[in-house]
Amino acid sequence: MEWVLLAIVCVLAGAVAGWFAGRAKQTAQLAALSARLEAAGENETRLEQSLRAVSMEAAAHSRQAVGDVLAPLHDSLHRYEQHLGDVERARRDAYAQLRVQLGNVADVNESLRNSTSQLLQALRTPQVRGRWGEVQLRRIVEIAGMVDHCDFSEQVSADVDGSVVRPDLVVRLSGDRQLVVDAKVPLNAYLGAMEADDEADREAHLVLHAKHVRSHVEALSKKNYWRAMADSPEFTVLFVPADTFLDAALKHDASLLEDAFGKGIILASPATLMALLRTVAHTWQQQALTENARLVHQLGRELHARLQTVAGHFVKLGSSLEAATGAYNAAVASVESRLLVTARRFHDLGVATEVPQQVSQVLTTTRKPSWGGESDES
Repeated sequence: MEWVLLAIVCVLAGAVAGWFAGRAKQTAQLAALSARLEAAGENETRLEQSLRAVSMEAAAHSRQAVGDVLAPLHDSLHRYEQHLGDVERARRDAYAQLRVQLGNVADVNESLRNSTSQLLQALRTPQVRGRWGEVQLRRIVEIAGMVDHCDFSEQVSADVDGSVVRPDLVVRLSGDRQLVVDAKVPLNAYLGAMEADDEADREAHLVLHAKHVRSHVEALSKKNYWRAMADSPEFTVLFVPADTFLDAALKHDASLLEDAFGKGIILASPATLMALLRTVAHTWQQQALTENARLVHQLGRELHARLQTVAGHFVKLGSSLEAATGAYNAAVASVESRLLVTARRFHDLGVATEVPQQVSQVLTTTRKPSWGGESDES
């Protein structure tokens, strides 16, 4: 029993000793672990500080890098905003100017409508229409350079079968010929077409306008202007003072131009009449050049004859000078041989103090003109 107790005591003592030994080991481990934890905490603090410093530095670098990248973009955006502002201001100014211009255009259109209406009303009056056609005719004559070769209605009249006719314009052609131009074109139907409210009414007026022009061609062909004018071509020019008037008539009467030509009437718009007058002006220029050439030839013949006469005078004058020179030299020889010899004897005898000067002969001969001989005086 004692051995059992002793064994139990020994076991208990070993257990207690083992427990204390384990406790001491655990305490040492706890102390080491605590030290490690403390060191880890310090490392964590330092690491956190390092991370914070690195983060701050990285943030600073990032901000700098982003700033460097965004700076050009910021400048571009700033310039773009300024450009947009300038564009907007320019747009507002342009819009304001456009409104002003549109207002001006509206005013001009209104004024043009009023002027057109007044012109249409004025052209309905035969006197005004005739005066307008005459003004157009004068302008074309002036532009073509034919003012000096044209006579207007107040300057010329003629008699045909006992009745006096007065063409609006007579163009003088080279060779003493004349060309008659008439400018009295009916325009009432065309003016009515310009005032028509619908297309059908407009077309009806234009068809009537073509008929009026054809009727005027018929009436003009019966006047036979060329019979009253000396050496006039057997046709009369019918001047239409605007191309649109003639175009409208030809569009609605396709055979009008050919039929008029067959009756001796030439339909001429301003452009056509300009070309015709330019051609006539060219013929006058050619005639003037021909006349000038004839005058130059005549003047050349006269100049040649006069040069021959002057050359004859020079030949006669040269002959006279040669005769005078011969007589002079003979007189000099006589003076030298007859008079001066005796005069020098007076000096040798001491009677005279000065020796008489020697008289020289003229040795130069006259030169005859190389171009001529004698000719009759003119």
